[in-house]
Parts: sequence; C-alpha cells; structure tokens
Amino acid sequence: MVIMKTINKIALVLCTLSLCTLFVACNKWDNSFAVTGDCKIDSLMLDTYPGVVDHAARTVVVGVPENHDDQLMTITRLDLSAGATANHKVGDKVNMTTPLAIRVTNGNVFQDYKVSVKHDEARILSFALNETYLGIIDQVAKTISVSVPIGTDIKNLVPTVKTTDGATLTPRAGVPCDFTNPVEFTVTCNTASTTYTVTVKEKGNPVVLYLGLAQTVAQLNPEEQEAVNWMLANVENSDYASFTDLAANRVVLTDCKVIWWHFHVDGGLEGKERFVQATPEVMDPLALDKLKSYYQAGGSFLLTRYAVNLPFFLGEAECFPNNAWGGKEAEAERAGGPWEFAITGHTDHALWQNLTMNPTALDHVYTCDEGYKITNSTAQYHIGTDWGGYDDREVFHQKTGAYDIAGGNDAVVAWEFKRTADHGAIICIGSGCYDWYTISDEGKDYYHHNVEKITENAFNYLKQ
Repeated sequence: MVIMKTINKIALVLCTLSLCTLFVACNKWDNSFAVTGDCKIDSLMLDTYPGVVDHAARTVVVGVPENHDDQLMTITRLDLSAGATANHKVGDKVNMTTPLAIRVTNGNVFQDYKVSVKHDEARILSFALNETYLGIIDQVAKTISVSVPIGTDIKNLVPTVKTTDGATLTPRAGVPCDFTNPVEFTVTCNTASTTYTVTVKEKGNPVVLYLGLAQTVAQLNPEEQEAVNWMLANVENSDYASFTDLAANRVVLTDCKVIWWHFHVDGGLEGKERFVQATPEVMDPLALDKLKSYYQAGGSFLLTRYAVNLPFFLGEAECFPNNAWGGKEAEAERAGGPWEFAITGHTDHALWQNLTMNPTALDHVYTCDEGYKITNSTAQYHIGTDWGGYDDREVFHQKTGAYDIAGGNDAVVAWEFKRTADHGAIICIGSGCYDWYTISDEGKDYYHHNVEKITENAFNYLKQ
C-alpha cells in the first residue's frame, strides 16, 4: 500500500514536469522569450546607407540625405545571427516611406525589427540672446528676428541656440557676438545644411505686455508659450515680462495700453484658495500695487483661462468664477466635432468681428475642428436658480460689476469690466474653447485661427 502511494506520487511529479516543459517550449514563440542572441540583425544597409541597430529597442534606423527619395530602396546588406533567416533578403526592393518590419527566425524563436529611415535635418529650433530676448524664427524664410530694449549693448550679446540633434552650429552658441548688422548662423548635420539670418532691432517700451509667472518665455508651459510666441511675432510693440520683473521695477508701463495674462494649469484650477497658492508672484504686494496703479490710471487687461480670477485682486469682482475645471495636456481629449460657444445677443461686440463663422450658426464662435486634442480648461460663471448664486445675468452683473459678452443659457464664458473715469477696461475669456496649444493629428485648421483673431480684436478694442 505504501509502495503504491509512492509510485503514484512519482507519476504525478513526472507528469507535472512534462507539462511545465511543454508550456515553456510553446512559449518560445512569445516575443518575451525572443531575446536569445540567436535571431538578431547584426547589420543592415539600404542602397549605400548603413543602418544603426538597437537590439534593445529592436529597431534599425538608416540615415539618408535630406532630400532622398524613399519610395524605392534596395536592401544591399543584411547580416543575421548564425543560422537565422529573415522574411527579407539582400536585393529586395522596399518602399521606405513607412517603416519596414523584418522578422528574424532561428529554429523555434524569432524577433521582429522595425526598420526606418531618418533624413538629415539641420534646423534651429529655438534662439535667444542673453537667455532673455527670444528670437522669432521663420522656418520658410530662414530668418530670426530678435527685439531688445533701447540701450541694449547689441555688440556683445550671447546667443543660446537649440538645434536638431547631432547638428553643429557656426558661429558657436554661448560666445558673445556683435549684432550691429545681421549675422548668419549655419546649421550642419551630415548632408543637410541651413543658414539663418539673425537680425536684432531695438524697440521702445511695450504697448502690449504679456505678464507670466515664469522668468523667461522658454520656461512657460506649452499652452502659454504658444500664446506668447504668436504675440511676439504678430503684435507690434509687444513684449514679455514676469510678475517678478514687475515687482522689481524692471518693467516700464509708461506706454503700455494692454496687459495680457493667459494662465494655464494642467488639471484645472478652481477657487480663490487654489488661485492664491498657485500665484505667489502675483500676490506679492509690490506686484499687486503696480497692477492696481496701472489699472486705476486707465490701463487695460486681457485675462484668459484661469487668469480671469485676477479682477478680484484689482478690486473689481466680489467672487471668483464658480464653475472651473480642466484636463491635462498629456491626456487631452479629442474633439468629436468643431467646438464653439454662444455669443447670442452680443454678435456686434468688437471681439467677435471678422471671424470664420458657421453660416448655420452665426450667433456661435467656433475655435477648433474635429480631431483636435484639447484640455477643455474652463473658468466660467454658472447662471441659474439651481446653484451658484447667480440666478440670472442681471444678478451676475450686480454682484460682479461685469457685463456678459458670451455664453449659453446657463453660463457666462466671456465677460467685460467696462472702462470708466476711475479705471481701464478688462476683458475676461474663460471658455474652454479658447485654447492655444490645441493639436490636430488630422491636419484640419478651419476654425482654430479664430483664437488668434479674437485676441487681436481684444488688443485693438482695449487699446482705444
């Protein structure tokens, strides 16, 4: 009896071992077991161009000249691990406008490699002088323009330049340069070479000033950078400064007509306490006093996204927008169709003129198209007797002192504090549709330029 139990236990163990062996053998075809050293691409060449093999990533990248035709290339070399075969061979003609998949097989294991071509590229991606004055780059004309304050020593400015990976720059970045006359900077990367002409001009005090939390434009988040770079490239006598600069008397507001602040926070921002915590530079009494003095002297503001909370600290609003939220840039939602907000009753306002309109909805402003990725960052007032304290638009006006200029039946998404003898004007836009860093994978851009036009209209309106 004891002997029989022992034999049964031995049989059970042997059976279990056999099943485990069978399971492992079957899973040799799984990619997780494929890195064995027996099925690798050791080297690959397309036409006369060798590829760089990355075994960990299972990729082969073939560098080709800037204007090379990728549609018909020939595999001229393909070295594999000993005993391995592949689904492609030397002499095959391949279309490399899209990546090529090569499967290397050795016995009962395999690995898949993705083969792609990379064109030589030589571009300047960003340009600044003394890490302060941002260059506006025209990639078509190959020009860079930089504006500096009057009195700046333009004979001794230090360029900070970001180029495409692997490129060299002449003259070198980080070395003082004389910009009395335009200076040519040449970027070279293998077969690619591009020359940019950099022109530096002195400008007077700004008429339109963008204030931000960051010390430089390069330190802003992508949403805010997009807005600032558009302004610097398109709005005459515009400039960027930080709230810290303002507090330290490094900003001259003598000629300034409009201060713009477009304030983005990933994930949204709601309520006075969170706003105060997120903006210590603005809450600095030195900065706030200068903003109040500017406003009381007749200066105006364009406040967009979460910056619409600022009027409270200028003495204008009794409360904050009561309905705010927002997504994250990395997790932005994709618009299923064009996004819009209502301007019913306000179609004649200066902000909404000369836009691209939907002829079937002339009392709505559209700002992005189907396929766009957008955070829907919103700071608005809910209107209604159900909640929020603003039963109707008249109550909204009485409590805030502001006039609504856009919004549907249950929300105010844009509003205005009108100019008086005691202060300038303020335009606030809190709609989630007002989005600068809106990205589309589908190449559509029928409505998104309306964001730029609205901003231009606001500047012209507030400068009056």
